[in-house]
Amino acid sequence: MARRIAAGAAYGGGSVGLIGAATVGLVLAEVQLAKRHVGGGIAPVPPSADGRYGVAFAGPADPLRFVILGDSTAAGQGVRRAGQTPGALLASGLAAVAERPVDLRNVALPGARSDDLERQVSLVLADPTGTPDVCAIMIGANDVTHRIPATQSVRCLSTAVRRLRTAGAEVVVGTCPDLGTIEPVYQPLRWLARRVSRQLAAAQTIGAVEQGGRTVSLGDLLGPEFEANPRELFGPDNYHPSAEGYATAAMAMLPTLCAVLGVWPESDHLDVTRSEDMLPVAKAASQAAREAGTEVTAARAPWALLKHRRRRRLPAHTEPAHTEPTGTEPMDTEAADAGAAGPAGPETEPGSGPEPGATRRPA
Repeated sequence: MARRIAAGAAYGGGSVGLIGAATVGLVLAEVQLAKRHVGGGIAPVPPSADGRYGVAFAGPADPLRFVILGDSTAAGQGVRRAGQTPGALLASGLAAVAERPVDLRNVALPGARSDDLERQVSLVLADPTGTPDVCAIMIGANDVTHRIPATQSVRCLSTAVRRLRTAGAEVVVGTCPDLGTIEPVYQPLRWLARRVSRQLAAAQTIGAVEQGGRTVSLGDLLGPEFEANPRELFGPDNYHPSAEGYATAAMAMLPTLCAVLGVWPESDHLDVTRSEDMLPVAKAASQAAREAGTEVTAARAPWALLKHRRRRRLPAHTEPAHTEPTGTEPMDTEAADAGAAGPAGPETEPGSGPEPGATRRPA
């Protein structure tokens, strides 16, 4: 199914149906019931985290330029502090590993669907400071909830990845999260949401990898943890992640973000002891959608590398230093020291979440 969706996106095919007609009535009833429960709380407006991270590493080398695109998950909706957003977590982690300052710009928009990526990419490429070194994209959940045809979603994502790669930026895509983990969603909608989410995630992987990007599966990573700890990993609106949830996602994406820039200690060589393999792209995409934190990287067409990079805990402080957009010095010296700290603690195995105490509870 993922290959059919990706092929339809690439060659202009129409919608690929994922729901049988006999289940439509029941599904619509479940959707209305879920809407009355999901979002019952108030999701804070995402705080702006734009600015410079890792100022302690200032030196002759220019800062790395990092941009994050996507929807409310990429924007960090659901938390109140800039340092708890995925952009800030990834920027501070990248600065610590690369030992270089990182300039973050977040153009993600809450509520955005994949068709908004065209606008976001245009904003990024119009930046007079130049093309970013690396971009992270987190998109897909709103496409599922708004019943956007999967072929259209993948086509928009593939176009965005191609435009960024053509401009010279590296691209890492965090694929569609598993919507079957949302606590108020009941069966059979929960099963259907999980199936559709994973199919879209696999199709996104095919589209992004074929355009020269890398992907990291977020759905299967967060699913078990969200189900086991819904009060901790969901934010106050019962829909968006909490600070712990975002830290879990950022910890999964950081190794790939660093690897694509050549600053991660692990190479792209396969480690058979970690179930890594070279597979056809479609098969690698399907497997990645089911396995926690799995990276898919293009190899020699039509093959792809399936990687399980070792993850490390993020810096203990979740409020990294960042400068104002004007380029002024950071206001908080203690925060600056936090932004310069490197990843701490032992490495974790694939699929595991942050160990207790790795991140703070929301303020």
